[in-house]
Amino acid sequence: MASSQLFFIILAIAIVAPSTLATDFIVGDDKGWTINVDYQAWAQGKLFYVGDNLAFNYPEGAHSVLKVNGTGFQQCAAPAGTVALTSGKDVINLATPGRKWYICGVAKHCEVGPQKLFITVMPASSAPSPSPTATSAATTSFVNGARFRWMIVVIGILGIFFKE
Repeated sequence: MASSQLFFIILAIAIVAPSTLATDFIVGDDKGWTINVDYQAWAQGKLFYVGDNLAFNYPEGAHSVLKVNGTGFQQCAAPAGTVALTSGKDVINLATPGRKWYICGVAKHCEVGPQKLFITVMPASSAPSPSPTATSAATTSFVNGARFRWMIVVIGILGIFFKE
């Protein structure tokens, strides 16, 4: 009976643990979301996974964040009905894998700034991400390379308690 309860406790930890392993990326690091920043250079070398978050920090009213498609990114134009994020502390959860494009919708910031970001989000089941660089403002919940270390711990614990 005790081993059955332990199994369910471990199962609950295994289900909850992945959500605590996400990385929060502050777009532009200490510069934030503004004009005259090379966001492609900022994104270079970073690995984005499903469950991670992008934080766009800027003075409220000075900028906006629009999620667009590849064409919208190239043309600096948001499709009709696109809702602008304007709080100045916008956080976008990367919920699905694939290509993601973001632009500023204020004045000509996208065209002239060029205030726009393109990233590729990897599935959560991909290989563990390397540690953020020293210049990155990314914060992680666990030590470097530990994205799936919890799986090893759970399997080890199960092996100890369910030996025959």
